Amino acid sequence: MTSATHSAARPTRGGQQAFSGKASSVERAQGRIGLAFVSLYTLLLLVFGILPTLYAIFLAFTKKGAFAGFDNFAKVFKDFRFLPAVEHVGLYLLVWLVSLVVLVVVLAIVIHSLGTKWLSTSVRFLYYIPGALAGASSVMLWLFVLDPNVSPVSFLLHGLGFNSFVETVQADRLPFTLAVIAFWTGAGGWIVVMYGALNNINGEVIEAARVDGAGPIRTAWFIQIPLLRKWIAYMVILSFAGGTQLFVEPRVLAQASRGVVPQDYSLNQLAFLYAFKQSDFNGSAAISLVLLVVALALSVFFVFRGGLFERA
Repeated sequence: MTSATHSAARPTRGGQQAFSGKASSVERAQGRIGLAFVSLYTLLLLVFGILPTLYAIFLAFTKKGAFAGFDNFAKVFKDFRFLPAVEHVGLYLLVWLVSLVVLVVVLAIVIHSLGTKWLSTSVRFLYYIPGALAGASSVMLWLFVLDPNVSPVSFLLHGLGFNSFVETVQADRLPFTLAVIAFWTGAGGWIVVMYGALNNINGEVIEAARVDGAGPIRTAWFIQIPLLRKWIAYMVILSFAGGTQLFVEPRVLAQASRGVVPQDYSLNQLAFLYAFKQSDFNGSAAISLVLLVVALALSVFFVFRGGLFERA
């Protein structure tokens, strides 16, 4: 009886060992495939991300190859163009991020509430189309939209008191103009993302809220928006990182306005002037490093405040 039991058990252990060997080989194969997938990205990240960052750090703290401490930063901070550039970018980010969060969330909820599937799909597609245009192409299009003489919305521009392109892109209203361009270009993709996040909300939760007497506004405010918190934080982080790198839009507008928009309007433009007009790569690297530190610090803040890595 005992020997029979042992003999019956031996094949079972052998089968388990064979199954375990097959499972481990499958896992190794999957590991190799995963390594192949991430290797190219890792290489590109190293070559075009980490190494340039390390080189910028080296340039920011040196001068003619010798350690200079914070001299490059002090020189940049004393530049009369630095603080205006900070103000321009800060005001633009404030207008851009607030309008992005409010309008994207509201529009996504409105589209999600549409009962007809083909209608919501069509609206999402229309919102997404502007995102297919590259930054420079988008600005070129807006050069015509902002010119009251040729704009398809000239009646609106004239109603606001703008009679020429120069009046439209004056520096005091430029943050709002740039925010409109950025919203038109990038909001559509985020609306699609938020719409997908709304689809992941359990329908029973929404139905329970309706049974309890909650209308669309209360449902959105107390249920949908809190459940979108992680996605909103993700949107703010990426949009903030992109907004601090403001360069293409004011540069194209500066060329089109013939000097009405200054060449040093944004911090990235100022860094460009340091590097390629003044041949001061150390000062340019110092500005870039300041942007990097600020972006990383605020990104970390939004990650923890938005609970981006919290488990549901």
